[in-house]
Amino acid sequence: METSRLPLSSSIRGKLISAGYTSLSSISSVSSTDLARDVNITEAEAFEILKMANQITGSSSRNGSSSLVNGAKNAWDMLNEEEALPHITTSCSDLDKILGGGISCRDVTEIGGVPGIGKTQIGIQLSVNVQIPREFGGLGGKAIYIDTEGSFMVERALQIAEACVEDMEEYTGYMHKHFKASQVQMKPNDILENIFYFRVCSYTEQIALVNHLDKFISENKDVKVVIVDSITFHFRQDFDDLAQRTRVLSEMALKFMKLAKKFSLAVVLLNQVTTKYTEGSFQLALALGDSWSHSCTNRVILYWNGDERYAYIDKSPSLPSASASYTVTSRGLRNSSASSKRVKMM
Repeated sequence: METSRLPLSSSIRGKLISAGYTSLSSISSVSSTDLARDVNITEAEAFEILKMANQITGSSSRNGSSSLVNGAKNAWDMLNEEEALPHITTSCSDLDKILGGGISCRDVTEIGGVPGIGKTQIGIQLSVNVQIPREFGGLGGKAIYIDTEGSFMVERALQIAEACVEDMEEYTGYMHKHFKASQVQMKPNDILENIFYFRVCSYTEQIALVNHLDKFISENKDVKVVIVDSITFHFRQDFDDLAQRTRVLSEMALKFMKLAKKFSLAVVLLNQVTTKYTEGSFQLALALGDSWSHSCTNRVILYWNGDERYAYIDKSPSLPSASASYTVTSRGLRNSSASSKRVKMM
């Protein structure tokens, strides 16, 4: 339940959201003193807000208690559901293999690595590949691309879309020789029209957009992937209070998990790297700290090994730890080959 349900002035509601109190449960879990300090209001105002939040959440829990009990599932049904979940191909079969077929729907997947390793390329590739029609083994869906850094390149998206259409036409030509096959109806401009692009310029805009996604996806039910490039940028720039940042990010991660489950879509969060002091030396690690590392279902780390790019499954409840090489070509992500290497940047 959102903070917007509270009968408050827009200025107070804005202060709550900016401080990371985006849901009623996050408000109910703190004291009036802490709430007053975090939101910069009087303790009397904080007490009234807590009172309203507790009344609404209490009423909702009483009305929804029976549905919670009736919502239980058995493990066998859950296993069958998971095995039937669709995946979004990365266009790199080696990478798809270690991912269990591609990026899984109903999961939140974090992909992080150094600059120039291809994070944005993967994001654009997924926003195109999610649209591959079902008759070609795809999802026939649409994509939401949330750009916090200004790194999305529409010209690059067009290149990858053109390559995707060419691959489908090549596949159709092969199938026509041996079987009856469908014609490719999709054009590159159709693919671009199905990528919903949002440019986010501050962490408050990012929070507001994430809160709006449920409504937006309800109105655009074909959306099958949400990509955030990157989840990190504004939270590394604008936050001095690390406790507040952790709370805001935890709320955001929870919302992404709920979206993934509710709409059976994939959420892909691209992350930057930072330095971490470990065992007497500084080492590269994904940004946002240890607490954030528990917020995603799967975590994939991209790294250089000599001149080649590699992806490593660092954390997953269903996938074994494994690595695979990949390369970024003019046509998008592909299996690594000796003809497409580059100099290591970091």
